[in-house]
Formats: sequence, C-alpha cells, structure tokens
Amino acid sequence: MPSTHSSQQVQEVAVPPVISKDLKEITFPSRNTDSQLKRMKRDWVIPPINVPENSRGPFPQELVRIRSDHDKNRSLRYSVTGPGADQPPTGIFIIDPISGELSVNKPLDREHISNFHLRAHAVDLNGNQVENPIDIVINVIDMNDNRPEFTHQIWNGTVPEGSKPGTFVMTVTSVDKDDPKTANGMLRYKILSQNPESPTSNMFTINNKTGGIITVAAGLDREKVPQYTLIIQATDMEGNPMYGLSNTATAVIRVTDINDNPPEFTAETFFGEVPENRVNVIVANLTVTDKDQPNTPAWNAVYKITGGDPTGRFSVPTDPTTNEGLVTVVKPIDYEISRTYVLTVEARNEVPLARGIHSPRQSTATVSIRVIDVNESPYFEPNPKLVKLEEGMMPESSLTTFTAQDPDRFMQQTIRYSKLSDPANWLRIDPNTGRITTIAILDRESPFVKNSLYNATFLASDSGVPPASGTGTLQIYLLDINDNAPKVFPQEAEICEKPEPNAINITALDGDLNPNAGPFAFELAHRPPDVRRNWTITRISGDYAQMSLKISFLETGIYEIPIIITDSGNLPMSNTSYLRIKVCQCDINGDCTDQQHIMAAGLGTGAIIAILLCIIILLILVLLFVVWMKRRDKERQAKQLLIDPEDDVRDNILKYDEEGGGEEDQDYDLSQLQQPDTIEPDAIKPVGIRRLDERPLHPEPQYPMRSAAPHPGDIGDFINEVNARASKSTGA
Repeated sequence: MPSTHSSQQVQEVAVPPVISKDLKEITFPSRNTDSQLKRMKRDWVIPPINVPENSRGPFPQELVRIRSDHDKNRSLRYSVTGPGADQPPTGIFIIDPISGELSVNKPLDREHISNFHLRAHAVDLNGNQVENPIDIVINVIDMNDNRPEFTHQIWNGTVPEGSKPGTFVMTVTSVDKDDPKTANGMLRYKILSQNPESPTSNMFTINNKTGGIITVAAGLDREKVPQYTLIIQATDMEGNPMYGLSNTATAVIRVTDINDNPPEFTAETFFGEVPENRVNVIVANLTVTDKDQPNTPAWNAVYKITGGDPTGRFSVPTDPTTNEGLVTVVKPIDYEISRTYVLTVEARNEVPLARGIHSPRQSTATVSIRVIDVNESPYFEPNPKLVKLEEGMMPESSLTTFTAQDPDRFMQQTIRYSKLSDPANWLRIDPNTGRITTIAILDRESPFVKNSLYNATFLASDSGVPPASGTGTLQIYLLDINDNAPKVFPQEAEICEKPEPNAINITALDGDLNPNAGPFAFELAHRPPDVRRNWTITRISGDYAQMSLKISFLETGIYEIPIIITDSGNLPMSNTSYLRIKVCQCDINGDCTDQQHIMAAGLGTGAIIAILLCIIILLILVLLFVVWMKRRDKERQAKQLLIDPEDDVRDNILKYDEEGGGEEDQDYDLSQLQQPDTIEPDAIKPVGIRRLDERPLHPEPQYPMRSAAPHPGDIGDFINEVNARASKSTGA
C-alpha cells in the first residue's frame, strides 16, 4: 500500500514472483517500497503450465505449488478462480487452501478446451488479501488421439473420355481435430485402389498434400469403361504408416461422352415402295447404331440425301425416339415419269466428330424405292377451254370437241364423257368422242350469261378399277348480234297541263351491245292521229329525246303515246313501245294537285256508268228499307192497343214547353225522342226509357216499348217481303 509518512510520496512496487526451475513452485511477488524499482506488473512473464491431454492419472494430479513469503509469519489461505476452477467447467482444477498445491482433477481434452486461464489468490485468516493475485496459464498438450475425417464419404467427379494425362478431375479433402501445427494434424493422401484396372491400374494419381486427383495415363474410353471407383486414404503424422492414424473415402469418377463414334447404318441398302401421287408417306425406316451415349447430341442422328433425288421429292427426318431415319415422300411421284428411285443417304450426329475421328463407310447407305402405278384421273387440256361464237346459233350446231387425256399411259383404258353442269340446257356432248353440239338457241342476253360468258362443266371417266374421273369447264364467249329491239325508258311519266316547260326526257333500252344498240332514232307513231296533233318528239342526242305538248292545254288524264325507236345495228331493228303519260293540274311548284281527277280520268266511260248505277241502286234500297220499317212499327203499335184496352189514353200524351203541336206533329214517331241508353252496360235497365225532362201527368202504364234500333231480323223480313211482292207481280 502507498505510505503517507512524509511529504514525499513513496510508491510500493511489486517484486516479480519467484519460480522454481522445474516449475514446481510459484511464489507471490514481494512488495518493495524502493522507488527505484519501476517495473510494471505486465512485465512479469510466468511460463504456462503444460498438461498433456488424455492423462491416465492418478487423479488428482499435482501441477504446481503456490506459496507466499508472508506465510512464514502468519497462516494464509490459497484459492484459484477462473474457468475450470470455480467457473464452468468447474472442478477440473483444485487447490489445497493450506499448502497451496494446485492439481488437475480429471483428464483434459485439447480438442474441447486447449488452454485455461486461472488466477491464484492468498488471504489471511480474516479474509484479507495479503498478495496481489497472479495469473496462471495452463496449456493442454495435444496427443494424436483423432483420425482424419473426410468431409464426404463418397466423392463424385467427371472427366471427358479421351482426356490427356495431367487432366484435372476433382479434389478430395479431409480434416483432423488434432493440432494442425503438429504432426498429429498434418495429413497425407494416397490412392489405395482403382476399379476397374483398365486399361491400366494407374489411370489416376492424387496430390498427397492437397487431395487433387488428375489423370496420369491415356486411354479413357466411355464406351469401354464408363466409370472408375477409387479408394482414397488420408493419414495424419504426415502420412507415417507406423504412427499415423488413417481413414478412407470413395471417389467415383464418371467418364463423360464425346462424339468419338459416328452413326453406322445396320445395312448397306434399304428398300421401300410407294403408290404414285401420294405425299407425306414413310417409304423406309433407316436404322443406325451409335456407341455414344443415347439421347445426346453425340448420339442423335441427322440424315441427308446426297444423291438420287434432284427434284427434292423425298426427305429423311429423324425419329426422336428410335433415332431412325424416316424416308418420306414430300412431293407427288409420277409412275409414268419414273418407276424407281435410288437414293444415297448420309448419317451424321448433331455435333461434329471429335478431332482425329473419321466417319466410316457405314455412315452412308443406299435406299431403293419402287413406285406403284395407280389409276389416275383423266384431265382436260386446256381447262377451261374458251370458244368464241355469235349468239343465235341454231340447235344441232357443232361447237367444238372437248376431250380429256388419261395420264395412265401403261393402262389400256377408255374414256367416256358426260355433262355435269349446263345451266341453260343448251349443250350436248358425245359420250365417246367429246363432240359438243347445241340443243337450243344460244342467247347472249340470257340470265345465265355473265359478261357475255357462258360456263358449262363436263365429266370424263375412265374404265379403270376403280374408275377415276376428272372435270373440265367449257367457256363460251357469245358475240353480240342485233336480235333485240329497243324499248322506251322510262315507261311512265308525268306532265302538267299548262305550266311551261311541259317536256319529258326519254331514252331507250336495248339488250344488245354497241354497235347494235345506240344511237337511236325516235319517232311518234302515225296512229292514232291525235298523237302527232297533240305531241311532238325532239331528238336531243343519239340516246335521248324529249316529249312535249304541241297544244297549250290538254285535259287531265292518262295518255299512252306510241313511240317508234330504231337502233343502229347492221340491219337495224325497230320497235313501237308505249310511254304512259299522266297529265294533271299543277300548283305553282309544278306538282300535281288533282290526283283524284286524274284517277277518274284514267277510268273508262263504261266503268264510271257502272259505278254510278251501283250507287243509285244502293240508295233506293236504303230508302225502301226505311219506309218499310216505319210502316211495320205502326202495325206493332196498333196491335198493342188492341191487346190492352184498359190503358188510359192519356198515357200517350206528353207535355211540351213549346208552342205548336198540332195534328201534323202526330206524324212523328215520339219514340224517337226517347233518351238514349246512358246507363252503364252492367246495370239492368228497361228497353225504351222515356225522357226524364218531362214526365206524364199520371203514372205510366207498363206498355211494351219497341226498340230504338231495328232488329237484325227486320232486314231479313224486309228482304222476304220484297221477294214475295216480286213473285206476286210476276204471277199476275
């Protein structure tokens, strides 16, 4: 402790501990007040105590004795602290508190804990610290008690076949728990065995320090040896076979494929056959063998036709499953041109052969293909066939000969012809010769002719088994002749009777073509004579003319004007057609106003008289029916009075709030003044209710009232009575 007896402070300096030569005893450093001693505690170096691991005892085993110089004057107590003493793992190290003897209580394991750091303490009986604590380091000395362990028990590597010596393959590694700084953890590798031992037993070597495996011999061939298995050994003690510990692992080296084997055909010549005109048909299957690994680019075959197919009618795709070459027809084959084909086919792989490998002769094969003749359809040549002729050709006229050719030159067959399509039924074909004749007049203006062209289709059938047939089209271009007279257009027109101008523009329609159509000549007919008297026609151009009134007024009505039109054909044709003109009264805008008058004017005189007679007869019948109804009503009233004599006459007297009412008024049927039915249809009401504005002076007797409207039976009665009177007059 520092002293304060004088103004000059004296610092207490510790003296280094005393260590016996054999490290059997460690003495706490003494305290000195000499100010000249300035060495710090950190300069004290206590050599560590080395304790071998895995000691067999006996335990506890003494390591060192701790003592203090103050132990001579008074009794002290010793203790140690730190991991392995009073801290986990506890109980490994113990100290005798009186003698200060430090011991190890059990075997040590360097791989578990390689060193311990303890601190020694000295206190008096009262527990007061009499010495500064000292640090004690205990090193566990390594023993070769662990074998090397490979990180994998089985190692997998690859090397291409044909690799040169010195080619790197793979690296194997092993670890040892012993101290790597000592021989106990220094490992060495070697190959114990190789399986198979082909082509030599030493195809590989291993770097004894790094574990790298390389090839040392040539001759790796996957097709012969696809895989090697090596037993690798790792030994510590730098590989000392006498003292070192060893362990083994397996290295599996797979020899990978390269394209060192070309595909080889299983035969020199392959055969096949195919019917002519067939496409997408497999003719032959070409089989090859390849020693390389299946389903790899070095095994997959690619086929190429190198000869015998200048027109490209065949191809040879590869079957992805079997690796076969499928000789396929891609263009139709004609038996009449070539009966056989001899193809030269070459087989290669998807990737080129390895350097130095040459394709053998077996990589080329011959394919002989026989073509089978089949019955082919006859064909017309040319198709379609075009003929030009004038329309109007008479029936039984010969048009042309339309024949077909049979491509089967090596078959003796006959061809027969028939008509397949003839829309207007104009033609006939000879079944043996193909000669076509007419059976009707050919008309260019027929609806079956489009743009002067008429199409007919014919069928040619051979006598093969089964028969084959082909179709041909005959196109007839009809040249126009002047066989259609022109007609006026439009056929109807409208004109005002007075306003100017009162003219109509007309043209002509002609089914023929130029020059057998326009220009046209227009002329009014000579009969009836009033046509030329009332109308005039003026030619505007070669296709148009103008109709107009010559007189200032023409009665409204409908007029049919005959017009003679002549075309410009060679031997021109003329035709009289009628223009229907409506003449009407017009307003200031030029629109007809009296349409009904025009309609009446359009009717004949006989029709108008018949209509008037019908109207008069209908009116007479209506008047007769009314008179008959009145008379019948009076008869009913008279009969009713005879039936009810007790009824008061005053019941028939009504009061009117107006003057007059003489005898002449009694001629009127008072029942006509009765109030019309106004009650809703669902209510029950008596027939013939009287007016409500005036009532009789006395109670009304309940006379039967007649209906305000005639019953449908009345009409029948009227008709029967009229017929009866007519019969009587006839009999008289």
